[in-house]
Amino acid sequence: MIRNATINDLDRIIEITKACAAFMISNKIFQWNEHYPNIETFENDVLKGNLYVLEIKNKLIGCLVISNKMDEFYSKVNWLTPNKNNLYLHRLAVDPDYQKKGYAKQLMSFSFEFAKANNIKSIRLDTFSGNPFNNVFYSNLGFEKLGEIYFRKQSDKPFYCFEKVM
Repeated sequence: MIRNATINDLDRIIEITKACAAFMISNKIFQWNEHYPNIETFENDVLKGNLYVLEIKNKLIGCLVISNKMDEFYSKVNWLTPNKNNLYLHRLAVDPDYQKKGYAKQLMSFSFEFAKANNIKSIRLDTFSGNPFNNVFYSNLGFEKLGEIYFRKQSDKPFYCFEKVM
């Protein structure tokens, strides 16, 4: 079941994202660290109603942020569609114990249905250039790689921006 997250979910979400960060770092993928993601960011996501969680058998195992706000760092990307009526995905995470079972794809499919139900023109996101798994995952879901942005607190390497026209 996918539902809106609540404040009560935040401790578990932080557990999941810390586990994901440790798993990525153990695989030499330096995408997330002690600065990001953090509980303040997730609290803000909950307050805006943008954070969704995936529960399997009453256990929270994943999350995804779906927002219609374009962050400033995306302003220089040459997107495929105009900068209106778009969705932005952030902080997709699935507990490492539940990865490779289709749950990330389930969260992404939820975002596609959300977009269709709301007449959204495209879905946009970014992922770390040094994460080969995510880059293939998003490409396989029909996203096109368009440009690069940098988050210096996370890495000196770029993050790739992707867009899927709906």
